[in-house]
Amino acid sequence: MTDERPIRPPSGTVRIAEVDGKRAVLAFAGVLDAHALCELEERLLDQRLRQACVLVLEMSALERIDLSCAYALLRTATGAPEPAALTVRGARRHVLRTLRQAGFDAVATIEE
Repeated sequence: MTDERPIRPPSGTVRIAEVDGKRAVLAFAGVLDAHALCELEERLLDQRLRQACVLVLEMSALERIDLSCAYALLRTATGAPEPAALTVRGARRHVLRTLRQAGFDAVATIEE
């Protein structure tokens, strides 16, 4: 008898790659889906990110993001009393498509 369970891609990771008080860089990798949502939301609550004036989302290693994670990013971007200048860098075409579906392009500069 063979194991018929679907193979799930590895969950994504989000790490704070750089913080200098005014600028913060979040680096994304893997697949951000519902399984990674809790970790993403916890990471986005980090006080160092809330203090940054500039927030860069480095997405070159991100394979895929689902709408729930894109909306979590959008809530963070729009929920701060004084939102940081937000830049998305290095995102793949299908990741950008999901971010745009969530309305992310209205609040962020997207570097393609």
